[in-house]
Amino acid sequence: MKQIKVLGSGCKKCTKTAELINKLALEKGVSVNVTKETDPQVIMAYGVMSTPAVVVDEQLVHSGSIPHTEQIQAWLSEG
Repeated sequence: MKQIKVLGSGCKKCTKTAELINKLALEKGVSVNVTKETDPQVIMAYGVMSTPAVVVDEQLVHSGSIPHTEQIQAWLSEG
């Protein structure tokens, strides 16, 4: 199961990012655990300066915008 964290303040873009990841994972039949991280110190520990940001299996893969569908599908296909 992939561990995916959406880093951000809980804003609309962060919520939409988490929803989109969950939706695409369900469509692909990929088992994921999506969590939202809003603690600024945790977010800074990943070196993130702009949110929303996405961490897949403890590796920062995206930051600064809602990721495109193709990006999310690529993350779900890896491993």
